[in-house]
Amino acid sequence: MLSHLREKVLPAHQRRSLEDLREDLDLSSGDRQAKQSAFWTMLTLSSVIAAGGILTDSTATVIGAMIIAPLSTPIMGIALGAVRRRRSAALAFVALGCLLVMLIGAAASLVVPQNYPLLTNSQISGRTSPGLLDLIAALATGFAGAVALSRRDVAAVLPGVAIAISLVPPLVVTGVCAGQASWWLALGALVLFLSNLFALVFAGMVVFAALGHVRSGERRTGPGPRRAYLMLGLLFAAVLLPLTANTVTAVLLTTWTSHTKSAAERWLSDSPGASVTNVTNQSRTLYIHVRGPGDLPPVEDLLDDLQGQVPDGIPVVVDSTRGRQITAGRVGDQD
Repeated sequence: MLSHLREKVLPAHQRRSLEDLREDLDLSSGDRQAKQSAFWTMLTLSSVIAAGGILTDSTATVIGAMIIAPLSTPIMGIALGAVRRRRSAALAFVALGCLLVMLIGAAASLVVPQNYPLLTNSQISGRTSPGLLDLIAALATGFAGAVALSRRDVAAVLPGVAIAISLVPPLVVTGVCAGQASWWLALGALVLFLSNLFALVFAGMVVFAALGHVRSGERRTGPGPRRAYLMLGLLFAAVLLPLTANTVTAVLLTTWTSHTKSAAERWLSDSPGASVTNVTNQSRTLYIHVRGPGDLPPVEDLLDDLQGQVPDGIPVVVDSTRGRQITAGRVGDQD
């Protein structure tokens, strides 16, 4: 069954040889000077482009940075080295490359005002709260990239893989947020990068092992594949915890926001012309945006209705289009 699936996904006549993969993924073999020069040059330029795109909230610019970013090369080199049980310099290139990108992001943050609301920038907010779906997408993208590297006939999809897997942008966001002393946002972006990193390595190890690149007759200097998979599994588990927590939190916030909007609509049902325009959550506070020509009903009625709908202790603020903001209080405190 597995061999049949392998033949379907990786046909023997389309498989690239081990020497071809080494030539592409090992920056310390062959013409090392040219490979490393190209790697550092393109990584620096892609980081600068990504920083510009993130600070200007330009999706097109960030996509351009993704296409030319070479960071996936040594990451796949880590996967190949783990399968071959051979130590390589790939891990060092990844670590130093990550440091370079974050430093460029931190330098870019110097042009951002200290009171700049980072979460109003969609390029930043979209990369600081990753969830389980991000990990699933990263795994699928990692398998797509590993298969594309391993087959001669689908190499054209690699630019698409570069766009789908987010490597340089979250590192730049990490640097920007760290430069602004927004440490939790920086940690969120770093977790997104690490989940993508581990997904790439795991997918690459699976595909390269399926190609039969683990040979029993060769002398090996690195840890066995079982140990490598175990270590990778532990790292996955470490990343999985914050991703799961973020996903659960996002689901709960969506549910609480929906309940709050329903309660607010009932609260305004006896006020002619009044309506709820939006309900948002900021800094663990529920903001109810309302529009109406007259006075609003007592906010105590709203808090009473919210009991049991959202957890006690959550602050509620009513924001009126008439320029009035009412701090309603905390759910459950009115008793």
